[in-house]
Amino acid sequence: MIWIVVLTIAIALVFDFVNGFHDSANAIATIVVTRVLTPHQAVLIAALGNFIGAFFFPVAVATTIGKGIIDPQVVSIDVIVAALLGAIIWDLLTWILGLPTSSSHALIGGLLGAALMTRGTNVIHWPGVLTTTKFIVIAPLLGAIGAFIFTLIVFFIVRNRRPAGIDTHFRKLQLISSTFYAVSHGTNDAQKTMGIIAAVLVSSHYLNHFYIPIWVILSAHAAIAAGTYFGGWRIVKTLGTKIKRLRPVDGFCAETGGGLVLLFTALAGIPVSTTHVISGAVIGVGSVKNPAAIRWVVARKIFWAWVLTVPASAFISALIFFPLKLILK
Repeated sequence: MIWIVVLTIAIALVFDFVNGFHDSANAIATIVVTRVLTPHQAVLIAALGNFIGAFFFPVAVATTIGKGIIDPQVVSIDVIVAALLGAIIWDLLTWILGLPTSSSHALIGGLLGAALMTRGTNVIHWPGVLTTTKFIVIAPLLGAIGAFIFTLIVFFIVRNRRPAGIDTHFRKLQLISSTFYAVSHGTNDAQKTMGIIAAVLVSSHYLNHFYIPIWVILSAHAAIAAGTYFGGWRIVKTLGTKIKRLRPVDGFCAETGGGLVLLFTALAGIPVSTTHVISGAVIGVGSVKNPAAIRWVVARKIFWAWVLTVPASAFISALIFFPLKLILK
């Protein structure tokens, strides 16, 4: 039994690594395309920020994932592994396509698909699912609105400054905003894996009740930090150049506005998509001066990828559930 638990935890950490790999663009796309840092320098800062998030914030999102999506009583090893594999496969497919989709929603979809294969809809906590899926729309809107308002404030403050001076100052400020967003990303996204690992430990009777041990917190943040360090350039190009080309002041506003939204939702225990938030923030920043500059065709493609993430990962998870159950037995 213990080897299955260890294997499941290892797969959960692989998902965390893929999450960081897939979502590295969230924290570094804007600072790379504005040429403030090289890609290598940017991923180092993002990886550090993702790990630092472990030490500053509560684990409300982890609790939501571990107990608020499906009934903890049915969280067996085969359900967890099928959910993780479904999420990993979807993440890798969308990474190949260069689409900034949500690893969070892929994991939730994987949980739903595997849970449905066990005991049907009765084991699903619909209020938690509905809250999470509503934020597929709400999260990018919050990111867009937050970045839009923050950009208006910043533009008002620097309205009488020379463009060259503005660029110099915001190149430095973007170092802070990018790190801030990376900390927010780690705080939000690493917690999903923490909740999964804790659920495995409870269902296997290695924990008497649901809580997040310190070694789980540290290992999840280390995995997502490592994935961020090795993150892919494909999604960086989509976020940083295909939606709207960014200047340092734009990158600073998008990262800061998006980071504030992530901190609010993390403290509230809502597992939102960091990808959705930063994509919305980029659109919000671009809408301040010239909405026509936004490449809405690309934005629509990303939106449909968001909509498909939960059902697609649920379908993949459901497909592999029974073969996986036979293998584990």
